[in-house]
Amino acid sequence: MNTLEAIKARRAVKLYDAAHRMTDDEIGDLLSLAMFSPTAFNIQHWRFVVVKDPELRRQIRAAAWDQAQVTDASLLIVLCADLKAWEKQPERYWANASKEVQDYLIPAIDEYYRGKEHVQRDEAMRSCGIAAQTLMLAAKAMGYDSCPMDGFDFDQVAKLIKLPDDHVIALFVAIGKAIQPAKPRGGQLSREEVVFTDTF
Repeated sequence: MNTLEAIKARRAVKLYDAAHRMTDDEIGDLLSLAMFSPTAFNIQHWRFVVVKDPELRRQIRAAAWDQAQVTDASLLIVLCADLKAWEKQPERYWANASKEVQDYLIPAIDEYYRGKEHVQRDEAMRSCGIAAQTLMLAAKAMGYDSCPMDGFDFDQVAKLIKLPDDHVIALFVAIGKAIQPAKPRGGQLSREEVVFTDTF
C-alpha cells in the first residue's frame, strides 16, 4: 500500500483479533520507522514503551476505562517523551554534523528550552503526535490497523510503567488485526471551513 492509500485507509479501529501475534521483525520495523519521525533540534525525545506483559496490559486496560483494544490489539505502545532530553548530552543529536553546525546548534538548543517548561511540554506533544501518525501509517501499509488513544488515567498508567519524573505520557497507539471493518466516518468538515489563505 502506498502512502496516499494508507492515509485514506487508516481508521481508528477498536476491535482486534486477540489471538493474532505480530512478529518481532514486524514490531522492530514499525519502531525503526517511527524513529525517522522529525523532532525539533533533532533531540529525538520520544520514548516508546512497548507493553508486552499480559498482566500489565490488563492493569493498563483497567486504567483505560476497560477499552478492549488495550489488551486485544497485537501491540500496545505508550508514547512518552523525555522533557529534559534537550539538556542530556545534546551533542549526541548532532554527532555527524560539521563542527560549525555543532557550534551553532548545541547552544541554540539550550537557549530555546532552558527555563521554558511549557515549550518543553509542547514540543513533547508535537513530536509524539508526529511519531504516532508515522506508526499508524506504517502499520496500515503493513496490513495492520491501529487506534490512537488518550482515554486513560495518565497518572495511573505513569505509575504502572514506572515513568521517570522528567518524562510525560502523550498517548497510546494500539496496533493489530481488525476483526470487523471500521464504521463509516462520522462526518468530515468541508475544506472551506478548515483551510484559509494567509489570514482568517
